[in-house]
Amino acid sequence: MSDTTAGPPAAEPSGSPSVPASTHTGATSAPNGAEAPSSPPPAPSGGDLDSAAGEVTGSGPAPEGSAPSSGAPRRRRRRPAASRPGTGADAEPDASANGVDGATGDAAERPDDGGEVTAAAGPEVSAEAGPEVTATDVEPDDPTPLTGAGAPRNAASRPKIGDTRPARVPPGPAPAAKATPAPRTRASAAKAPAVAKAPAGAAKAPTRTPPPPAPVPVVVPSGELPEPGDDSPTGGKSRRRSGRERRGRPVGRYMMCVHVRPHATQIAVLEGRTLVEHYVSRASDDATQIDGNVYRGRVQNVLPGMEAAFIDISTPKNAVLYRGDVRYDRDDIETAQRSSPRIEEMLKPGQVILCQVTKNPIGAKGARLTQEVSLPGRFVVMVPNSTAFGISKRLDDNERKRLRRIVDEVRPPGHGLIVRTAAEGASQDELRHDVDRLVAQWAAIEAEARRSNAPGLLYREPDLAVRIVREEFNREYRGVAIDDEELFAQVRDYVGQVNPELLDRVEYYDPVAENLPVFERFHVHEQLHKALDRKVWLPSGGSLIIERTEALTVIDVNTGKNVGTSNLEETVYRNNLEAAEEIARQLRLRDIGGIIVIDFIDMEIRENRDRVGAALRSALARDKTRTQVFDISELGLVEMTRKRVSEGLVESLSTTCTVCGGRGIVLDDSLL
Repeated sequence: MSDTTAGPPAAEPSGSPSVPASTHTGATSAPNGAEAPSSPPPAPSGGDLDSAAGEVTGSGPAPEGSAPSSGAPRRRRRRPAASRPGTGADAEPDASANGVDGATGDAAERPDDGGEVTAAAGPEVSAEAGPEVTATDVEPDDPTPLTGAGAPRNAASRPKIGDTRPARVPPGPAPAAKATPAPRTRASAAKAPAVAKAPAGAAKAPTRTPPPPAPVPVVVPSGELPEPGDDSPTGGKSRRRSGRERRGRPVGRYMMCVHVRPHATQIAVLEGRTLVEHYVSRASDDATQIDGNVYRGRVQNVLPGMEAAFIDISTPKNAVLYRGDVRYDRDDIETAQRSSPRIEEMLKPGQVILCQVTKNPIGAKGARLTQEVSLPGRFVVMVPNSTAFGISKRLDDNERKRLRRIVDEVRPPGHGLIVRTAAEGASQDELRHDVDRLVAQWAAIEAEARRSNAPGLLYREPDLAVRIVREEFNREYRGVAIDDEELFAQVRDYVGQVNPELLDRVEYYDPVAENLPVFERFHVHEQLHKALDRKVWLPSGGSLIIERTEALTVIDVNTGKNVGTSNLEETVYRNNLEAAEEIARQLRLRDIGGIIVIDFIDMEIRENRDRVGAALRSALARDKTRTQVFDISELGLVEMTRKRVSEGLVESLSTTCTVCGGRGIVLDDSLL
């Protein structure tokens, strides 16, 4: 930089082809893009500027080795006025607007790369020098061409080296629409190309902290519900209760098919495409399928040696009531010397009692009764005249705490409540509605019981299809297909009352329009036929042999066609793992109850036996019927029990052979 205070330079002839660079280093255009004032500011002592605009007089080329001039031969692309500080209507001219330092008179240095302008000794350039920069002011993609004296000659040409702006898009068809970017805030505007750089060592400009973003209101889409515990206007219903969907179609692990015939109704439950449960309901089941019904019974006789009493409930066979299922009031018992009274002290022949069936009659055995009546609802089970209270153990701790708070408010006085697994995510209004319905139902039963002393039915459980829907239907079901219009309307009305979120998953299956029965459509028939065989094939080639006896059911595991690949122990272990999964499914499908003995193939390694036992327990965990499994013995046997509620699949689909009497053999009468 030349010192302009040394005196004026030597005069040159007017036709001089060039001007020395030292004479014109201070003649730069305003770094902020403002136009020079009409009258130039007074030059410092000894300084000689040829024009107020800072341009060099003469048009000849500069001599070799001289610094590039800021005149017309050198063109530099300017930034838009909106992106430079100190511009606009409120901009004030700066002392360095003409490239001269107001304090020392030194000319501002301009780098040769055509980029940003660096102030040599001028005042610090602050972000607050001009008007507030907004998101719309700093827009590098602004297609508006520059106009005025500072506009480049070829505005649409490609950017030169050092230009910080992106290339301009030539006119043409608009590109395909893309995702709308997030709106730029003041913080993002600060990341735009810098308009000026403060000199080295200068204090940094104070940064502004962007204001916190405004809270975005949460909009719940139609059909989606907030998570439980939400204080939302929807009442706290859970998204999990409404079920999952994929591409507008319900998604679930299970599927239910209901096939109605003139003489029977069949219900099949599929896990994926595999049949796991099957139920049969006939019109004559008023005497055999009576589980859950409430009766007015009369005591026929009391057997102290059996600690049981036989009760007449107007069915072909008298039902049995054991001592542990009798409810009594200690004040009504004459002998109070013992801590636990005997059954003959609690019941007398001819006494009329209120009882409920807990197990259907099977074979020669009558139905089993209890005096502790329980009325199941969709979300809770009410125990009248009791202090019972409980919550399903299958729920997590947080959900159990939430339901406990709700139950304390909706619990009716004088009655007990047991919260079911289906109550997961249910709101307080839903639970209260379920409890109120059960209270009204119990009031109707009591009123009917006071009308007469004759044995008879007081409350009948709904149709089997409705019961299965009440017990099983939840968000894990992708649908319920019913091929009877009357039953479809009945099930749809029930689901609409207790769980309207899943109402769209109950559909009517028209076999005429589909030209295929519902069991054929979902491949239930072929799996049902296989479930009646003694032999069950495993995927690897092994097999199961299932034998039913009067005392227990025996299941034998064989390798069959499974020869393995590595060694005998590994082959046996893999075969037993497959057998454990299939045994759990067959127990559910065939509804086998009582004592069950499983003969697994012998395994030498103890860890393998433990893994097979754990796999069996894990597979049985999906069964709602209570089971108890013991460890594998040294003989490779597993002893287990499964609660028997009703007759099995084979019994429900067959009758006793009149030739062999159910033995499965035909005797040669000529030899007898």
